[in-house]
Amino acid sequence: MFDPLVLGTSSAKSSIIRAATAESLATSAGKPTQELVGKLEELAAGGVGTIITGYAYVTQDGKPSEGALGIYDDSFSQEYRALVNRVHSHDARIIMQLVYGGSKSKLADDDPRWLVSDNALADDSGHVALEAGLSQRKASNVRIIGPSAVENPRTHLVPMEATHGDMARIAQAFGAAAARAKSYGFDGVEIHAAHGYLLSQFLSGSFNVRDDRYGGALANRARFVLECVSETRRQVGSEFPILVKVNSCDVLGDPKGDLGGLGEDESAQVCAWLAEAGASAIDVSGDWHAVPGREVAGKPFFAAFGARLARELALPIVVTGGWRDFALIERHMAEDGIAAIAMSRPFICEPDLANRWLAGDTAPSKCTSCGYCASKPGIPCAQQ
Repeated sequence: MFDPLVLGTSSAKSSIIRAATAESLATSAGKPTQELVGKLEELAAGGVGTIITGYAYVTQDGKPSEGALGIYDDSFSQEYRALVNRVHSHDARIIMQLVYGGSKSKLADDDPRWLVSDNALADDSGHVALEAGLSQRKASNVRIIGPSAVENPRTHLVPMEATHGDMARIAQAFGAAAARAKSYGFDGVEIHAAHGYLLSQFLSGSFNVRDDRYGGALANRARFVLECVSETRRQVGSEFPILVKVNSCDVLGDPKGDLGGLGEDESAQVCAWLAEAGASAIDVSGDWHAVPGREVAGKPFFAAFGARLARELALPIVVTGGWRDFALIERHMAEDGIAAIAMSRPFICEPDLANRWLAGDTAPSKCTSCGYCASKPGIPCAQQ
């Protein structure tokens, strides 16, 4: 766990990563607030080797939620350079996670991306007030891109089916965002292709029902994700670290993908293609919303799939989710060949957890997986 982690041009002091976490503390324009910078500096001072930021949207129409970070144009230089310097001052590394939210995005009633339709009324200011029965809509209702105009069961948003021009624009935006992050001093980027956001939806037969070269067979469903990674690699050069976050499978308890989402065999094939497209590492995750909290605290959710990828692929594998016990982490890393582990809630509970473990107090994390931290912006902990 405390061996250095080398990814491309970046070397971290340990293989402990703070997993990407949506703190919801950015400004309305997506710039980091001083409160957010303070939280990330506290993590760096607490001994973590690498911090992966909460998701940062690469285009303004891809904003996933209020308070999310952005990196969609060149106006972020001052704030992000200052953030990177604060983290680096504690000998930690920082990687920016990049995302296009898609139909999983959480929109307020007055979000300008709503389309006026038969089921919505615009007021004098041009804002849209939604009527009841939103879940019954069949036509596109937001200016958000999706693989197909399929209603999202979580948000009830229906996106606009992406044209080939839309996909080229978004792929270029991922690359441009990564190039900005590199110029600001970030130590790498992570492309978010998990958790039901846009790139994850392209991989899923539940959301992607296209009949062109981007739909149908797995190679077609993976094409857009691979194009985003290839374009990003083109813009940042051959050595800058690009991690890709993927679901082990889309639905907890459905490893074969029988329910229509991505299955484990398909995910493993996509990861092999990602390596060929220029990914530096794979960050394994999955349907963490369905994990029953305290019932599985201390049991890594996706370790078995991570071990499989470590056996099959010649690039570093990071595994996120469920890590709480020092001895268990050490055993999995030693026996399974996992390059690094990523944690979120344990660091919300104990920002100095890495230093505590390094000092010899290897008692498990105090986090009980109660979920309180997900209840409000700023990720508060019930134990603090």
